[in-house]
Amino acid sequence: MKATIITIGDEILIGQIVDTNSAWMAQELNKIGVHVFEIITINDDKDHILSAFAKAESQSDIVLVTGGLGPTKDDVTKATICEYFDDELVLDEQVLEHVTQLFAKYVKDPMVDMNKAQALVPSKAEVIKNNYGTAPGMWLERNDVIFVSMPGVPFEMKEIMTNGVIPRILENPDLPFIHHRTILTAGQGESTIATRIEEWENALPEHIKLAYLPSLGTVRLRLSTFGTDKTIVEKEVDDQIKQLYSLIADIIVGESNNESLVDQVSRLFKEQNKTLATAESCTGGKIANLITEIPGASAFFKGSTITYATQSKIDILGVEESLIKTNSVVSEQVAEAMAVAAKKKFKSDYAIATTGNAGPSKGDSDAAVGTVFIGIATDSESFAIKFMMGNHRERVIQKTVNKSFELLQKELLKKPAN
Repeated sequence: MKATIITIGDEILIGQIVDTNSAWMAQELNKIGVHVFEIITINDDKDHILSAFAKAESQSDIVLVTGGLGPTKDDVTKATICEYFDDELVLDEQVLEHVTQLFAKYVKDPMVDMNKAQALVPSKAEVIKNNYGTAPGMWLERNDVIFVSMPGVPFEMKEIMTNGVIPRILENPDLPFIHHRTILTAGQGESTIATRIEEWENALPEHIKLAYLPSLGTVRLRLSTFGTDKTIVEKEVDDQIKQLYSLIADIIVGESNNESLVDQVSRLFKEQNKTLATAESCTGGKIANLITEIPGASAFFKGSTITYATQSKIDILGVEESLIKTNSVVSEQVAEAMAVAAKKKFKSDYAIATTGNAGPSKGDSDAAVGTVFIGIATDSESFAIKFMMGNHRERVIQKTVNKSFELLQKELLKKPAN
């Protein structure tokens, strides 16, 4: 089954917002064996939408459309759908009741005709309830091609896809079984890894595909294949993964099919019943931010300090001023002291600290731009490690965040879970 994803909205084309919907839908469709043939973004223009619909219909089995379902005049998707399907808008009483209830519960202003118009849907459409908003999803079919129109608000679209669209697609008996396994590596770049596994990669069967997915400080290696027999498909990929482990086990830090490195570290803390605190300078709270995005992080994350200025390291963490003057605020000694102080302050089992010069100027330290120290404190030891992260501010910060989670994972894997 082939799919085309169409996102509608001037705000995407002018860069006002980023289209995250398409990436999420493509990932979810791939999981169930639907091949995304094309992703396009168009403006809120009837002729452009009609042209995109026609092209998508000619090359796809299913067309997923997001955006343009709001109540204002610039939202033209429903009217354009009616023109494309030679249809008309009719009032759906169930949708109207749903909109009325939402307004009564969450909105102080009274409903106006513009809000009630959200309950107008093409007569040929099957309505998919939107539990989180006023614009329903709509399922239509033409010439054996499925069209699904959904709101552009990400959490509303995900609700409709997850509970209304994907289960129905899965009813198709001809969908192939797709199997992915993704190995997460750290410490070497993709070109170095490619050289190490070149012979193995060249010997891969044609139906098993390898993808290199580099990020700052990490590279994911994803093996994918598909077929009708789940057992055979899984065994083929699993056998190749065993060979991969034999070649690069020293840089493999885990598997990340549905788990990021942050997810893995969070899971390890929970499994081992250990706690964590952070003291961040050059990363400005980004480590803590990623942790708190994980549901249930309060089970292990005690808290964080952002001691960005030199004086705050002294006042908040209690790092000795003489230590900073002797060694520099960007130093191994200060990073270690920050970690030890954070562990003590929050009474945690582990603490991690960052201090560095992300650039473009040197700031309070003579350390070269890109110099970073990451400190770790545990119940048995404390230490700090120096890294050179390059000369691009954003990359320095992100690489430091990634390296911090990599170091935490290594520390946690030193000890068996309780």
